[in-house]
Amino acid sequence: MFVILTTKPEEFHTVMGEGVTCVESYDYIFYGRKRANFTIAELDGVDRITIVEDAPPHITNKVPSKLFESFDTLEEAREELNTLTHYGSMDIELRLV
Repeated sequence: MFVILTTKPEEFHTVMGEGVTCVESYDYIFYGRKRANFTIAELDGVDRITIVEDAPPHITNKVPSKLFESFDTLEEAREELNTLTHYGSMDIELRLV
């Protein structure tokens, strides 16, 4: 099963813990400025995904993986990421990292 995980610089980051494998990662560039990082990850028996706030007190949230939209194939996850990040003629780039 594949999911799309988000990290927003200076706001929060998603932890790639045991059972969470990064398959592809993209920087989301909006009008020349990096606004987020999206990672397509494969989950293997993971019940929860850890998200940590970057600002003190660095609150940690363990979100049930069943709350994330899941995809059977990598291609389905890529298509969804493209749909989520492109709108009309806006200056948006997904840069593979």
